[in-house]
Order: sequence, then C-alpha cells, then structure tokens
Amino acid sequence: MKQNLKENEELQVADVETNDACRLMLYNDDYHTFDYVIDSLIKICKQTPEQAEQCTVLVHYKGKCVVKSGSYETLMPMHHALLGQSLTSEILQ
Repeated sequence: MKQNLKENEELQVADVETNDACRLMLYNDDYHTFDYVIDSLIKICKQTPEQAEQCTVLVHYKGKCVVKSGSYETLMPMHHALLGQSLTSEILQ
C-alpha cells in the first residue's frame, strides 16, 4: 500500500505542475465509507478505481487530497456533484 501512496503523491505533484489554474481538493469528514468515496470519485471525477482508492486513502490519513486539476469551469460541476454526495470539497486557484 505504501507504494500506491507514493505513486499517488507523484500524481498530485504532476497535477500541480501542469498549467491548469485550479485544483479540486477533497477533505476528510470521518463520516463516509471508503467505498462511498471511491465510488463518488470514479463517477464524478472520472478517476480509475486505482486513482480513487489512492485518493481516498490519502484523504483518510492526511485529511485532504487533490482529486482533479483543470479549469475552474471544468471543476465547478464536479465540486457541486461532490457536495451533492455530502462530501467536502473546495476549488483552489
């Protein structure tokens, strides 16, 4: 599992280093199950099951994780959909 976390941290760095101006941050809420969050990330953010699992583990242990990067216009519907799933997210510029 540690290797998967390292790979995801590298993905996060790669996302941040792109020219995309915004990042969608997901925060831990200590309420939803891992499966619920994973399914939400797959459905809403179009992540692979592996990406969604890694992000969910990071959210659980670190309290937050960048789950997507892109333009504000691209991230806004995802942000609202995550909120609609009762997940806590924020768009960072």
